Amino acid sequence: MKKSKHLIELGNKIREERKKKGLSQEQLAFDADVDRSYIGGIERGERNVSFLTLVKIAECLGCDISKFTKGIPK
Repeated sequence: MKKSKHLIELGNKIREERKKKGLSQEQLAFDADVDRSYIGGIERGERNVSFLTLVKIAECLGCDISKFTKGIPK
């Protein structure tokens, strides 16, 4: 599957916020009730994350989903 620049940008924003909060992929995956490899795929722009999963990730990181989607697309 070809990576979308939008998914890559989304993944980068999620990774940045996760690291800012001091969480590992494993911790975020556990809190969001998804597999660690799925979080890795999202962060690399390889997964087209569902809206509900994006909401769970945002809740776990203590932010609004607009933090991840603002400016997409450019």
